[in-house]
Amino acid sequence: MKKRLFTSTIIAAVVTLGWQPTQAQLKLPPASSSQTITQSLGISTVTLAYSRPNMNGRKIFGGLEPYDNVWRTGANNIPILTFDSDVTIAGTKVEAGTYGLLTIPGTNEWTVIFSKNSKQWGAYSYKQDEDLFRFTVKPERLAKPVETFTMDFSDVKPQSAKLNIAWENTKVSFDLAVDQDTEIMASIDEAMKGEKKPYFPAAQYYFKNGKDLTKALEWINEAEKASPQAPHVKYWKAQMQLKAGDKKGAIATAQQGAELAKQANNEEYVKLNGQVIAEAQK
Repeated sequence: MKKRLFTSTIIAAVVTLGWQPTQAQLKLPPASSSQTITQSLGISTVTLAYSRPNMNGRKIFGGLEPYDNVWRTGANNIPILTFDSDVTIAGTKVEAGTYGLLTIPGTNEWTVIFSKNSKQWGAYSYKQDEDLFRFTVKPERLAKPVETFTMDFSDVKPQSAKLNIAWENTKVSFDLAVDQDTEIMASIDEAMKGEKKPYFPAAQYYFKNGKDLTKALEWINEAEKASPQAPHVKYWKAQMQLKAGDKKGAIATAQQGAELAKQANNEEYVKLNGQVIAEAQK
């Protein structure tokens, strides 16, 4: 009797205090994996979040996904793209913000839709009046099938890139671009007023973007004075000299850079300075 009373007392205490027996948490992989990609674009970034279904032996386009129907473009929620600055997409200027992406696959043409409503599960609640804009692209036939639905960035340049959509034997792509030159040039001008002047990155930007080469050389010379033993500074100066037509000066600078790189066991800049020498000797 005492034993039963003791047990009842413990149970009563458990109930009173709200204790619950521990239960194992169920952990299962999602049917479609998710991926988030952050891609730099000029001095801004693009963030893409989407879900990735697999083919699993199914016929995709013209089968699982009928042609000429609005498609969520993947699985689960529609892909979400966030731009932290204004961007041009397939020739259309778009303000910074977050947008949803849907598509209408076709045999000879796809329609790409950017929606102001980024919070959509599937295309069930899609409304055309929520479109930001839409455009058409030609699909590309792939020789090798893509098992897992894939979106990625390619051809990434200082202020542009391509966004690719690929699944099964089909791929479509479109261009993203930013026009930040005015903003970048203004930031360089402002930084040059400061005590610590960014000679090296400013010279690089001028050289790589076809700006005033004389000014770029002036700045790279200042960078060289500040870092006379830096093989990477020699490499960039040699490139600028070569572009300015000073082959003799480019060879001399690149030879210095290669020697400094050897002393530092820096094989990368041994090779890069050597490439400038080879180019100048042609």
